Amino acid sequence: MRSERARLTALYGGMLLLAGALLTGLVYFLVRQGLYSSISTAVTTAVPARRLSPPWRMPSPDPSASPARRVIPDGVSANDITQGLAVTKISDVAEQAALSRLLTVSVIVLFVYAALSILLAWWMAGRVLHPVAVITGTARRLSGENLHERIALDAPPGELKQLADTFDEMLGRIEQLVSAQQRFAANAAHELRTPLAVQRAAAEIGLAGEPDARQVARIRTKLISVADDSEHLIEGLLLLATSERGLERREPIALDVIADAVTEGLAGRAAERDVTVSVDAGPLTVLGDGVLLDRLVHNLVANAVDYNVKGGRVEVRTGPDGVEVTNTGPVVPPETVPHLFEPFRRLRERTHARGEGAGLGLSIVAAIARAHGAEATAEANGEGGGLTVRVCFPPDR
Repeated sequence: MRSERARLTALYGGMLLLAGALLTGLVYFLVRQGLYSSISTAVTTAVPARRLSPPWRMPSPDPSASPARRVIPDGVSANDITQGLAVTKISDVAEQAALSRLLTVSVIVLFVYAALSILLAWWMAGRVLHPVAVITGTARRLSGENLHERIALDAPPGELKQLADTFDEMLGRIEQLVSAQQRFAANAAHELRTPLAVQRAAAEIGLAGEPDARQVARIRTKLISVADDSEHLIEGLLLLATSERGLERREPIALDVIADAVTEGLAGRAAERDVTVSVDAGPLTVLGDGVLLDRLVHNLVANAVDYNVKGGRVEVRTGPDGVEVTNTGPVVPPETVPHLFEPFRRLRERTHARGEGAGLGLSIVAAIARAHGAEATAEANGEGGGLTVRVCFPPDR
């Protein structure tokens, strides 16, 4: 049997047929048990004794029988014996006819019941499997262009309804992932194309004609700067891809030590922007990749320094709950906060100024956190401006 509907039909039909056969056999058995006594009682009651006279005759005594067996008990007449034999004969014939008729009708009814059972089982299987057919049809129609389509199964609550709703939820997640990947590819292509265009323009315009040494030096500096930005962008893309693949090894890493080291390494960068960085490094050890966790803390602190204001501050804390980085800065709309973890998302449009990031910092943080089973969240600080980003690791970490 190649289809589930045929298998269910065979199962349902077989069960119904078995139940019908058992019921028919039980009825036949029960009827047979009491049929003879019922017929005998009915014949004895309904037929007068005089109508049981000849041709019903008492059989002649068997000469070979012993005298004891040929003796008729006292009080029993020959007419009584004749009548009893007649009742017995009629009851036997009636019982055989009734049982034969019952068996014939039962077999015919059983065959009709079997046919109806198969038809009913086929219909029931179709009804049961209809939601599966709807899910299959929807799955076959889906492609990158119509991921917005949903099953939206109109059925009473049950396992198949739950399956269809789960499938719809999965389609929603897939649609979000595909949309994010498409945006990522488009943004990555744009980000990589822009520095190439700048390099081409600088080479064609700046070096046109007979440039002097100062012009060549300026173009050289510009090309090196653009190349550095491209290198950082590619490095960020590779790091993001590496984080999304998960961890290849795990070892105990002291995040409080990493926080101290990262803060010390970014002290010069913070001083250039007139930003004060403070560290409250409580004990925090997690199992993970030391390189990725170092990049996680580095991106958190670097973002807090870069997207700050003159005279601002950055507070770094580590402890049992994870890592928390709070910074002052411009006011962040609350509805914008969740999107900051998407690749190439910034609070403001990119101006391609020197040293401006590519918008991968927090997306890399989120990817590294997921690889370690942690969760990265952010919260706007309100009217005072700035952002608080937390990375919470699981208890077993």
